[in-house]
Amino acid sequence: MKAVIQRVTSASVTIDDVVRGSINQGLLVLIGIAEGDTAEDGRWLAGKIAAMRLFPDDAGQMNRSVRDIGGGVLVISQFTLIASTRKGARPSFHAAAKPAAALPLYEQFLVQMEAALARPVSSGEFGAMMQVALVNDGPVTIVIDTRDRE
Repeated sequence: MKAVIQRVTSASVTIDDVVRGSINQGLLVLIGIAEGDTAEDGRWLAGKIAAMRLFPDDAGQMNRSVRDIGGGVLVISQFTLIASTRKGARPSFHAAAKPAAALPLYEQFLVQMEAALARPVSSGEFGAMMQVALVNDGPVTIVIDTRDRE
């Protein structure tokens, strides 16, 4: 799994002109699921995101997690994160998990993220065309690949 995590002051997702999810201060998480990814990848990733210290303390140092500040999390599925750009000008998505495998992992990740935070998360809709709006705070943007486990 690959995730792009952005610290935001606000974020929302709109589908068919209806806002489906929104948060104020917190994290926008774009998640791509690749062939071979597992529920264990999702569990590890959810724990990592929930504990990651991306928010400032009273001294202005990034020492607080989204869990610490009671911030929101908005999760958006995005298979294009698994793109290969090795040849040509058109990205290839052959390494992305097929929907039959990716959807259950995405739904499990939402549950895993909620468990790691001990509160609900907002989300988009798997496979839908979505418009995502955000105000990146900092900007702070982190990329995590569960295959690297850094």
